[in-house]
Amino acid sequence: MTTTRHSPALLEDIRRRYGAGAGSFLAWWKQSLVSWLPLRWRSFLGLARERLLLSRYADQWQLQWQHPDGVLPVAEVPVATDMEALDRILGKRLVELPRWLMLPPDCVLRRRMLLPAAAAERLRDVVGFEIDRQTPFSAASVRYDAQVLGRRDDGQLDVELVAVPGARFDQAVAELGDLASSLVGVDAMDAQGRPLGVNLLPVALRRRRVDPMRRWNVVLVIVAALALVGAAWQVLDNRADAAAAFSAQVEEQAARARVVAAQRQRLVDMVEGAQFLAQARASRPTTVEVLDELSRRLPDRTYMEKISIEGDRLLLIGFSPEPSALVGNLEVSDLWNSPALSGPLQPDPRTGLDRFSLTATLQGTPAPGSATQGVANGAGNP
Repeated sequence: MTTTRHSPALLEDIRRRYGAGAGSFLAWWKQSLVSWLPLRWRSFLGLARERLLLSRYADQWQLQWQHPDGVLPVAEVPVATDMEALDRILGKRLVELPRWLMLPPDCVLRRRMLLPAAAAERLRDVVGFEIDRQTPFSAASVRYDAQVLGRRDDGQLDVELVAVPGARFDQAVAELGDLASSLVGVDAMDAQGRPLGVNLLPVALRRRRVDPMRRWNVVLVIVAALALVGAAWQVLDNRADAAAAFSAQVEEQAARARVVAAQRQRLVDMVEGAQFLAQARASRPTTVEVLDELSRRLPDRTYMEKISIEGDRLLLIGFSPEPSALVGNLEVSDLWNSPALSGPLQPDPRTGLDRFSLTATLQGTPAPGSATQGVANGAGNP
């Protein structure tokens, strides 16, 4: 039998048992800590996930011991072996292990499907509604279970449905005789003989075996918790006075630091404000530079009705015989960019010229020495 270590089915069983969120993280953390312990210690403390597998081969039952480090053969017994004889064969170490019936791979039907992430909390119930579509059987005529194989990038669950016809399932359980009363679950094997990690036993028929070490584990946990609480209390009691004195000292130093920090922040605000005003003045060309550039770029017979500078937006309204040529004349300037006509051209019968509106975005940094910025709203002729 091929051994497995931390199989996806086992990890998914942990997710289904403890749910999502903080519980899932604590379960993963516990499993990681436990994996560092030797198998003998894990078995002694009752932390190992172990079970006894019963597989039918011809006229014999093959017994296998599954633990976190793999699967080991135990014995082969006749089919007619009763409960008492089996307990004697297993001995004290293995007699308390939960017993699982293993079905051969040729008697189970496996189907993979995609389900929303929200289905993980009630996976078995959700899959029960899909049996009629995924298999030729109805949900009432099969024994089934499901497991999550993985999660896709879009959040959907890659789920495998495992089902076995009810008649075949009942026959396999009946072959156990009085051993069937000790079953905790029914699993199936894949083509390589490895457990799938599902439980085909109906929920109403599942029984839980009491771990003989559970009571000792609880006692040890309580003792350890009391010892930890006592040690922590002693440390806190010894350090209470020192902590109070240190807290007073810290508070005094913190008050001084807050005063210094407030003064420093006022100074920083003043410096940053002055720097911001200086940068704002130097970030765009002055009004004089804009008017000078317009007087050199605008052609003859072009008259301005309004020149407006609002922030970094330049607005020109005027009259010209060829308004479309103004864009080309103004594009070569370094003081603005993206000049474009806005709105339709309006012929003026009085002057015989076309009235236009043109906008551009101011840019660039003026020459050194320029320290003022103008915002003009008015009209003028070059």
